[in-house]
Amino acid sequence: MLDKNEMIELSGGEAILIIKEVEYLLISLNKIAEYYYNDERTISIEQTGIDYALETTRFIDQSQITRRLAKIRRIVSEKFDNTLGSDDMDDIERELEIMKYWERPGD
Repeated sequence: MLDKNEMIELSGGEAILIIKEVEYLLISLNKIAEYYYNDERTISIEQTGIDYALETTRFIDQSQITRRLAKIRRIVSEKFDNTLGSDDMDDIERELEIMKYWERPGD
């Protein structure tokens, strides 16, 4: 990692925005789970796993969660020096290259 990227700085406004977005996502998903699951972490008798999945998906879509997460990623990513290394990648690209992403079942 470049020395410049060892420490990045966010403004107070940027940090608050990120905290608010993460809090919205975290608390909302937790509330959905609390509604659909009982204390034994199994689906409540009145609900089904399909209800939970549909509500979670509805929340993600209607709240534009991917857009909100992209905004957080942009704010943080802009703080990094994106100078390419000898491998023709910047520090972020290099770290993201090793990530495992969702794949279609069976892939």
